[in-house]
Amino acid sequence: MVVSPTGSGKTVIMGNIAAEEDLPTAAIAHRQELVSQIALAFNREEIPHGIIAPESVRRDIIAAQMELHGRSHFSRSSHIRVIGVDKLRNHDKTDRWLGQVQRAYIDEGHHVLRDNKWGAAMAMFPNALGLFFTAHAVRADGAGLGRFQSDGTPGDGLVDRLVLGPSCRDLINRGYLTDYRIICPPSDVDMRGVEVGASGELNMRQTAERVHASRTIVGDVVKHYRKFAEGELGITFAVDVQACAQIAEEFNRQGIPAAIVTAKTPIAERASIMRRYRARQILQLVNVDVLGEGTDVPACTVVSMARPTASFQLCAQQFGRMLRILVSDDLNRLWHGFTDEQRLAYIAASTKPCGILIDHVGNIAIAGGAGRHGLVDRPRVYSLDRRERRKQDDAEPLRVCTNPECKPLPFQPYSAFLPECPRCHTPKPAPRARSSPAQVEGDLVELDPEVLRQLRGEVDRVMLAPKISQYGDPAVGGAIKRNHWERQQAQHTLRDAIATWAGWQNHLGRGDREAMSRFWHTFGTDVMTAQTYGAKDAAELEARIRAILSSNNVVKLT
Repeated sequence: MVVSPTGSGKTVIMGNIAAEEDLPTAAIAHRQELVSQIALAFNREEIPHGIIAPESVRRDIIAAQMELHGRSHFSRSSHIRVIGVDKLRNHDKTDRWLGQVQRAYIDEGHHVLRDNKWGAAMAMFPNALGLFFTAHAVRADGAGLGRFQSDGTPGDGLVDRLVLGPSCRDLINRGYLTDYRIICPPSDVDMRGVEVGASGELNMRQTAERVHASRTIVGDVVKHYRKFAEGELGITFAVDVQACAQIAEEFNRQGIPAAIVTAKTPIAERASIMRRYRARQILQLVNVDVLGEGTDVPACTVVSMARPTASFQLCAQQFGRMLRILVSDDLNRLWHGFTDEQRLAYIAASTKPCGILIDHVGNIAIAGGAGRHGLVDRPRVYSLDRRERRKQDDAEPLRVCTNPECKPLPFQPYSAFLPECPRCHTPKPAPRARSSPAQVEGDLVELDPEVLRQLRGEVDRVMLAPKISQYGDPAVGGAIKRNHWERQQAQHTLRDAIATWAGWQNHLGRGDREAMSRFWHTFGTDVMTAQTYGAKDAAELEARIRAILSSNNVVKLT
């Protein structure tokens, strides 16, 4: 599995490998528009390729190739073929090509599990090695992507090895993607109580109901586009076709040319829409998910999120639509020969010095609380093992500055671990109550002093001798002493781990309040309550802390 960020050129990598190896190959996507994207990428690389699709779809793809590249490299006899996963599953099982295929490339490879339709599709190529491409090796449902788990037991997927490309932030810092700004205006979309299904995604019926219940979302999408990015090319992600129609109608009513793109938009019509979009005859593409995966539109500067999602993968794909750089063709041809500093300077001087994300639904951050996913370009640690779906994600929570005069833009998020906005120094909102560590998100400086005093007393009592009645059963007294001693030993090692973790945070330049807040969000408890744990809970928390320290190469010098 090749893991490389949105906008890093995964289809180009796929095409380069296919051209270099020149083996019988199947390139598989899960929607017709992505089949078209792969065929266009192969055509750009001048790779002869077949297209297994309905004749009308094939004609539309070839027409798009002619329009974009001046010629088509479609070949019915090529041993490299592009096909949709559903079309493949209904393909003639007697076709000799299936047995000849030596490479099976899968776009958006995080879809592949052994027992789903993707696994069934892979099984149709008995002599092929699989090469799966994805921006993030994660699934919302928590299923593992590996053929085996790290303990050697059978896994959920088919992957034997991860090959990690550069991170999104690396590509931004080196001038291969553009940097971005995030704006999170206030919203009346109330997502409290919306269920998360077995797939790990929000219940879409409930989600659509909450979005449609909003009195402001349609107007806000247009209003904030006009306020922060008027005249820029934008993509808006809506919750359903009805919302698409409402938002597009409002854009057009206010003189902003907008078009709707859905899964049912014919390829030829979609190609026409994209052509008019690149020519700036259309300024807004309003869609339901279909422009998240495999859409290469460097001209897009602004993304408006009006569709809540619990899927980090989907959120990251939508986020990535505005990260592609926009420079001239002449510069593009020379891009790899420039230094990082030169690339960054060209981007800064271009018509798209940065992308703009306007999050109306709390996918990244939300006024008054943490968003679902935090910054998409944050570092991630990937594993082929399955994980529990309810396990807390590693997203760093963000909060939105409440100062309408904050510069350079209002409604920008910042780390929820900080006690104030780092730009304008407006303090974070005061907690509604201060009677428990949970209410102050682990920032014990804000805890009620009496509650804090009691908590300190509990911490100190753990290390005192246990209270045993002199009149009690000696056997019971002995058990109490033994259990208390075990608790103390577990607490000694836990407190050592906490101290090492705190020292690491201090080394990173983080103050005590930020460190306490990070501890809370990372481990689900505060630093003082942890020091009242019994032996079993203390040992489990210590193991989690040590694992994070180890993964970051943090060691305590003695």
